[in-house]
Amino acid sequence: MEDYLEIIYELVQQKGYATSVDITECLNVSAPSVTKMMRRLDTTGYLEYEKYRGIRLTQQGTNVAQNIRRKHELLTEFFTFIGVREDVANSDAEGIEHHLHSETLEKLEEFLNANRKKQK
Repeated sequence: MEDYLEIIYELVQQKGYATSVDITECLNVSAPSVTKMMRRLDTTGYLEYEKYRGIRLTQQGTNVAQNIRRKHELLTEFFTFIGVREDVANSDAEGIEHHLHSETLEKLEEFLNANRKKQK
C-alpha cells in the first residue's frame, strides 16, 4: 500500500497528476492489480479514485506518502554519508523505508543533523 501511495505522490509532484497506467509502469504490476489497490486505498480514505477519471490523494494519503518520502530521503542521505553509491543507497532505502520504526527515524535524523553541522 505504501509503495502505491509513494509513487502516486511522486507522479503528482512530477507531472501534476497520476494515472493507473503510470502506476502500472512505475511499479511493474498488472493493471488489474493497480485497479484493485486503487479501490482499496479509496475505501480506506487514502485517495479518491474514479475509474477512467483519475487519482487524487486525500490529506491522509498525502501525509502517509510524505512520511514515506521523508524516510527514503533520510535513509538515502545516511547511506551516501557513509560512502554507499547513490544508486545502491536508493535501492536499499526503498527496501528498508517501510520497516523503519519512528524511534529509529528520529535518531537517524538527529545523527544526520549533527553531522551536517560538522561538515560545514
